Amino acid sequence: MADKQASRTAVLVCQGRAAGNGRMAPERFGDDVAAHLLLPDERALVDRVRAGDPPADWRDRMAYELLAATAAVLVPRTVAIDDAVRAQGNSQLVILGAGLDGRAWRMADLAGVDVFEVDHPASQQNKRERVGELAPVAKSVTYVPVDFGRDTLATALAQAGFRTAEPATWIWEGVLPYLTRVETERTLDAVADLSAPGSRLIATYPTPNRAARLGRLALRVFSKVAGRQDPLRHERHVSAWTVEQMRALLVARGFRVTSDEHLLTVARELSLEIRQSRMYGLGRVVIADKPDLRAE
Repeated sequence: MADKQASRTAVLVCQGRAAGNGRMAPERFGDDVAAHLLLPDERALVDRVRAGDPPADWRDRMAYELLAATAAVLVPRTVAIDDAVRAQGNSQLVILGAGLDGRAWRMADLAGVDVFEVDHPASQQNKRERVGELAPVAKSVTYVPVDFGRDTLATALAQAGFRTAEPATWIWEGVLPYLTRVETERTLDAVADLSAPGSRLIATYPTPNRAARLGRLALRVFSKVAGRQDPLRHERHVSAWTVEQMRALLVARGFRVTSDEHLLTVARELSLEIRQSRMYGLGRVVIADKPDLRAE
């Protein structure tokens, strides 16, 4: 990733939230901040999807359909995570791989919460420029630059003012597909060590999905035929987990799995019509809490 350049996935996620804002499950989902974080050319495609105006050119249609599908995935995923954050009510929120996340600027429930956004330094510089003068609604927002090739999460958070004696809520959204199993376990070890009793981890993860793998291969081939660049060419999925594997990872680190839902189930609860086989695969959202063993 080039300096000061947001990842394509971060932009696509932000576009997906902007495309779904006010259109999909409006009684449960809303993100007025997402459009603010997009550049003019990125908003143009969002506007077209929101208007339901697919391009006639089949090459342009690819980007349109990808964004429409992304919005359908992002709405239930965002609702599930936001609900879990509100329900726990911790005074610290850590967003791992924050990208262009807008929660600190849109969730009124965070008025008493210190938010720590962890991401690569170049991504955070881009995020700061996009945020501009937009005022957060959270108690505070602290950017925590972490280059995992050089830095440790514990050191970076300590320097940022994270309080290990107090419970925290952790969001790990849309990151696990790009991590190896070793990288996943290393990060979970750090999160477990930093989590006081009462902490909560909310993570999304992909399950083994042959249809999703074929979909991503088709996107690469279609992009080449169309003379366009694969929009996800630098961000390949490298891992997936079964429900049992994810539970074992969390339990081994002292967490108790409170819920683990397929996002298709969440979508149906929101009365959203979503096909189960998507280019990404819908994946799952797991909520795991750190119990206070002394109180038991």
